[in-house]
Amino acid sequence: MKKKHSLLFGAHMSIAGGINKAIERGESIGCTAIQIFTKSNRQWHAKALSDEEIELFKQTWKKSSIKSVVAHASYLLNIGSSNPDLEKKSLEALKIELQRCADLGIPQLIIHPGSHTNTDEKSCLAQISKNINKLLAHIPDGMLLLETMAGQGSQVGYTFEQLAEIIKQVDQKRRVGICIDTCHLFAAGYDARTEKAYHDMWKHFDTVIGMHKLKAIHVNDSQKDLGSRVDRHTDIGKGKMGLNAFELLFNDPALFDVPKILETPRTELADYRKNMDILEDLLSKKTRKLLDVGE
Repeated sequence: MKKKHSLLFGAHMSIAGGINKAIERGESIGCTAIQIFTKSNRQWHAKALSDEEIELFKQTWKKSSIKSVVAHASYLLNIGSSNPDLEKKSLEALKIELQRCADLGIPQLIIHPGSHTNTDEKSCLAQISKNINKLLAHIPDGMLLLETMAGQGSQVGYTFEQLAEIIKQVDQKRRVGICIDTCHLFAAGYDARTEKAYHDMWKHFDTVIGMHKLKAIHVNDSQKDLGSRVDRHTDIGKGKMGLNAFELLFNDPALFDVPKILETPRTELADYRKNMDILEDLLSKKTRKLLDVGE
């Protein structure tokens, strides 16, 4: 019997007014997958979640059409920092975020691997792995997803090899996966604009990391050119990537079960819906039938 697939697609949703509101916002524009912050992205600390908040979130999710929820850690965190105070602060904050995910029943937390300033990439990668080992030993549930980065400044994690090196040094490898960001990949120099380039890229990913590690995809166009190492998201079709790259992505059967999340600039939910419409229009008739998506 063939496995049944469905379109896991949506966008990053605000938790303003309560974490459960993110589910309602996502459902209002037809999302089947969403991403959230479990706390304010601009602050290190957060008030502990109450039992009532946790239960309301779980019940709202259960009753909704949202099939997948992933969380994103605060951008303030840097577990690869050469500053001991920032490293310690980041690790403690990350423990809290992973525990909040466990409490809410969110299985995966996406993190930016980190960046170095006074060290080097090799040392930074080793430090990130060391801190992930500490974190996973402390929190028994949940999976961390390392996001592919653009390589801006002293960021690490902008090559598949760097991400593989982090995973190699992690003890609980089953609890570490990858979140691909299309804009970041493009800015880092990975081209997927033609059918050959697209398949070559994924073959490389599979060889270096393994497709089984891919757990989420951030779907963003890039303002900047291929290999620019500059992280600037833009609306689908308005950047340098071209629609063909996204058409290949959304019609790839190997990726049907991987949640695809928009992080395009927006001022209203309708802006996300416009981007969703553009991408859904790229689905072929065959894909629509396999995913049970209407014309």
